[in-house]
Amino acid sequence: MSNNLTKCPIVFAHGAGAGPDSPFMSTVAKALEQAGHKTFVFEFPYWQQIRVTGRKRPPNPAAQLDQAMLQYIHSLDLTYFAVMGKSMGARVAYRIADTAQATAAIALGFPFHPPGKETKHRLNDLYNQRAKNLIIHGERDPFGKRSWVEAQPLPSNVECIWATNGDHDLIPSKGVQKQTNESVNDRWVWVAQQVSEWLESNT
Repeated sequence: MSNNLTKCPIVFAHGAGAGPDSPFMSTVAKALEQAGHKTFVFEFPYWQQIRVTGRKRPPNPAAQLDQAMLQYIHSLDLTYFAVMGKSMGARVAYRIADTAQATAAIALGFPFHPPGKETKHRLNDLYNQRAKNLIIHGERDPFGKRSWVEAQPLPSNVECIWATNGDHDLIPSKGVQKQTNESVNDRWVWVAQQVSEWLESNT
């Protein structure tokens, strides 16, 4: 188990539609750093091109995404770390966890299936040989609502933490935010706290 002086570093990959500078990524990464986790935010090649050209483009093929993140991890020369991703980045993190020899894979909003297309699921991406993995997922996420996810045969090494009333960005509806006085920033800081506490208990 890690201690307060050597908290598990995290390599954090963004999703398909927003880059590493998105409010979600920035807030979660900052909160993790404040909790003591060195956090390396990774940018996929297609997003590097978007940033340079200012033009939208689709993500690279899966194999290229995986290889790019593995090369980045290799350049960091870490011996102890977790891989984490938002949505598409979560799929990549889970797929490369074994090759990267990460201590765990963490998903923030795993895209279990395209919205409204439950039969086109991505459950196979969840299978790796890490001792324990984590998914933090919104209860009302259109990429996999809680009722659907809990009915699936998830790998035994995957634990789910549910973001109450959360959407794909893990945040509650505006109505619930007013009722509970919980801001978007509050929720994302909570997400980072869950990641930190889970790593402290499981790595």
